[in-house]
Amino acid sequence: MNNRKSGIEGENIAVEYLKKQGYLILERNYKTKVGEIDIIAKDKDTIVFVEVKARDNTKFGMPIESITPYKVQRIIRTAQWYLSATRNYNCPCRFDVVEILRGEVIYTHNAFTL
Repeated sequence: MNNRKSGIEGENIAVEYLKKQGYLILERNYKTKVGEIDIIAKDKDTIVFVEVKARDNTKFGMPIESITPYKVQRIIRTAQWYLSATRNYNCPCRFDVVEILRGEVIYTHNAFTL
């Protein structure tokens, strides 16, 4: 399976998981000139920026381990862009990671902070 197809399937699994947890999906694949965020959701009154990583095995480590400090900075800048564009200046937000490992969901709240 190619990476893009695996990524789309992983995102679909993540979206279904988030919906079952009561999250409202606001955006998928939100792109700006500074980066991309896989899923933007709302958990009660908190905006949640979600990075999705899918893998079939742990040969190269856990999926979350592939999120580099550079990628974290791009996600944060993109989140700031989104918050500004939607005028959510004082809205609580957090950054979560959904790992899909062999079809199983591993969810990390507050994976990193601003």
